[in-house]
Amino acid sequence: MVSRRTAVAVVGAGPAGLTVANLLRRAGIGCVLLEAQSRAFIEQRPRAGFIEEWAVRGLEQRGLGEQLVAKAPRHGKFEFRFAGQRHVFRYGDVTGQRHFVYPQQLLVTDLVAQYTGAGGEAVFEVSDVELHDLTSDAPAVTFRAGGEEHRIDCGFIAGCDGARGVCQGYFPAESTVKAHHDYGIGWLALLAEAPPSADGVLFGIHPRGFAAHMARTPTVTRFYLQTAPGETEADWPDERVWQELHTRLTVPGGAIIEGKLFEKRILDMHNYVVEPMSHGRLHLAGEAAHLVAPIAAKGMNLALHDAFLLTDALQAYYAGDPAPLAGYSAACLPLVWQYQEFSLWLSDIFHHTAAAGENPFAARVAEARMRRLLGSPAAAAAFAELYIGKNADL
Repeated sequence: MVSRRTAVAVVGAGPAGLTVANLLRRAGIGCVLLEAQSRAFIEQRPRAGFIEEWAVRGLEQRGLGEQLVAKAPRHGKFEFRFAGQRHVFRYGDVTGQRHFVYPQQLLVTDLVAQYTGAGGEAVFEVSDVELHDLTSDAPAVTFRAGGEEHRIDCGFIAGCDGARGVCQGYFPAESTVKAHHDYGIGWLALLAEAPPSADGVLFGIHPRGFAAHMARTPTVTRFYLQTAPGETEADWPDERVWQELHTRLTVPGGAIIEGKLFEKRILDMHNYVVEPMSHGRLHLAGEAAHLVAPIAAKGMNLALHDAFLLTDALQAYYAGDPAPLAGYSAACLPLVWQYQEFSLWLSDIFHHTAAAGENPFAARVAEARMRRLLGSPAAAAAFAELYIGKNADL
C-alpha cells in the first residue's frame, strides 16, 4: 500500500473541491485532491453555466477568477414568455449585479490547470474510496488508483464528491437529517448546436408545461422542457422536442432557432439538504451536502459559497482558531435554505400554470403571482435580489 500524509484530503474535483484545493494550496496548507473520473472527462462534462456576481467576485478576490472575468458574457435580464407575450425582466438594473455565463466545464478546466500547474497533487480515476476514523484526531482515506492501494492520513476530509459520491454515506442516521423534496416532474435537459435565439434567458410558462432557453456559447444553446413523471429520453424524439420548444417558447417577434441536438437527459426534479454538513473531521461541500434542482440556477453558486467558507474555516483552524470550523455548517445553511425556498417558490410559477386541468386552484394562484411580479415594482425588486443572490455577498 502506498501511504502518505497531508493536512486535508479533498474528495471530488467539481467546483467545490477544486476551489477548496486551490485555496488550501495557496494558503500553504497541504492537501491531496481525489477524483473518480478522468481529468479529460470532468473538463468536458456539461453542467451548470450561470454564476452570480458575488460568487465571481469571490473567485476573483481569491485569485481564481481571471479567465472567467475576462471571457464570460454578462446577463442582466431575462424574458418571461407568458400568455403569448414577451415580458423582459431587467434584474441587473434593479440590483446592479449580473450573471456571468460560464459553463461549469470551463471553470473546472481553469481550476484544474491552476491547481496542478502550481504543483498541487491530484489523483484522477480513483476507485474503492473509503473513509476511516472520522471522529478521531487522525482520519484517513483509502482508495485504489493505477492498480495500487493507497492510504492518505490527514487532519480533515473535505467531502466534495456530489450527490452520488461516497462521503455523504458516512453521516450517521441517528444524528443526521436529510430533508428531501420531490417536485413530481422531470426536466428534459437538451444541448443543441444552435446559436442563441435571444440575448438572454427565456422562461416559457405555458399550459403545456414549462420550457427554457439558456445561451451557453455563440454556437451552443441549452434548452429545458418540463416532462411528465416516468417519461424517458426515448419518449422525446427530435421532432417532438422542437415542436414543444416552439409551442412553449415562441411568441410574436421571438422565434426559436433549431440545430442538432447532442444531449438529451431527463432530470428528476428534487431537492435535499443534509444537516449538519459536518461529522467529526468530515465536512461536506456542494452537492454532497445539498442538491437544489436547476430551477433557479443556484447549485454551482452554493458549491462556491461552501468552498469559500470551508477554506476560510480551515485556514483559521491552522492559524489557531477552531471556532469557524466548528461553526461551518451553521454558517452555510442559511443561504442553502434561502436558495431552496426561492427555487420552490419559482417552481410554483413555472410549473403550476400547466396544472389547470388537474389543479385549477394552483394554476390560478401561479398566474396571480406572475401578474404581481410583472406589475409591482416592490415585488420585482424583492424577486430580483433573490434571483441574483444579492444578499449572499462574501
